[in-house]
Amino acid sequence: MTRIKKPVPIYTTPGDLGAFLVYPYLFNPQGEWIGWVTKSQKVYSVHGHYVGWLSDEPRVLRKRADDFTHKQRKPPKGPPKIYPPATVPLPPLMADLPFGIVDVLDEMPEFLPTTDSGELRDDME
Repeated sequence: MTRIKKPVPIYTTPGDLGAFLVYPYLFNPQGEWIGWVTKSQKVYSVHGHYVGWLSDEPRVLRKRADDFTHKQRKPPKGPPKIYPPATVPLPPLMADLPFGIVDVLDEMPEFLPTTDSGELRDDME
């Protein structure tokens, strides 16, 4: 019997729930898979595109002027949908970000689409 890990809430800088982490997978608040985190804390979308990194707070962050030279990675086998908890703890107070850093879940949520959506997914043939 495999034990399901407890989802860790990932908040945005303003304090909204942005995602859940069940390492290494990231899920949106509805429980759909939107990305994964590597051992080095890099975050990738379900389509294998680099998104940013997971900070210690935790938040999903990226450089505002990223040069998009990161190689696309093959996504891991998709996890089953999770059933998010009905309640989550209050968010911690988040430090302001420097100008060159962006909170992805707050300002660029389109970088973490579900498997069946997203502008950067491969075309179906």
